[in-house]
Amino acid sequence: MEKNKVAFVFPGQGSQYVGMGKALCEQFSVARTTLEEAEDELHFPLGRICFSGPEAELTLTENTQPAILTISTAVLRVLISETDVRPDYVAGHSLGEYSALVCAGALNFRDAVKIVNERGRLMQEAVPAGTGSMAVILGLEMDAVRGLCEEASAGEVVSPANYNGGGQIVIAGAKDAVARAVSLAKDRGAKRALSIPVSAPFHCALMRPAAEGLKQVLNDVDIKPFSTGVVTNVEAEVNRDPARVKALLIEQAVRPVRWEETVRKLDVLGCGRGWEIGPGKVLKGLIKRIVPAMETENIETPQDFTKLGAGALA
Repeated sequence: MEKNKVAFVFPGQGSQYVGMGKALCEQFSVARTTLEEAEDELHFPLGRICFSGPEAELTLTENTQPAILTISTAVLRVLISETDVRPDYVAGHSLGEYSALVCAGALNFRDAVKIVNERGRLMQEAVPAGTGSMAVILGLEMDAVRGLCEEASAGEVVSPANYNGGGQIVIAGAKDAVARAVSLAKDRGAKRALSIPVSAPFHCALMRPAAEGLKQVLNDVDIKPFSTGVVTNVEAEVNRDPARVKALLIEQAVRPVRWEETVRKLDVLGCGRGWEIGPGKVLKGLIKRIVPAMETENIETPQDFTKLGAGALA
């Protein structure tokens, strides 16, 4: 099978950094307009937070999520206006799935900004500070990590949160249960197992209050027809059905991100190129570990557009 299709993939929380999007907004009016739209909906200075920080303000979950979505959408809009490249499929990691839905035309950008701002607040408030945590485990298979989470739970929540690929699995849950799982992982021969600094334990059952709140937030949102298929986090399958979007986004809050399976699905669908649209290079690195043959680029700064070559230019 000839792999001549292109996938656009969108980053999630953790890819943010102070200064992101600044050069793009200085050079391209469509990027500036995107930021202005977001600020108009949010009623706070998102551009100042993205460009100048402070980092502590940018990393507040309710700021981080609309910031990454906005910069990703700004990059996307510049890419669409400056080149003739269009995606055959799209996907996003956690929060990035909202950017993917904007790209696919299913979610209005202004709606998406408001939703993820509220999503961030709901996720932060779902678990009292200091009672939940996440950890990354390297070098164990999916089944082994699922098993040690069950063994470590002792009546508390701990489960896989991100199947990131390349032997990297993130777990989430109650602080003590995660610590027990980390200890077990080391005993079972994990290359590395360590806690990661996060503000809440995402993508586990402790996020159920956030999922219920998200249901209310999504209630009045209009989901439109898709212009391209979205490979979802929950199923790692292509969705083109607007009627399924809300339920999938609600479940996404409490279910693991199946990123390795998502990338493999894009490969099976014939995507020989996977372009990360937005801040950072996290997904580019993960794709190279999962499907080394897939060509990858991260598109974020004005300079990145020159990497695409004459064939991509309109």
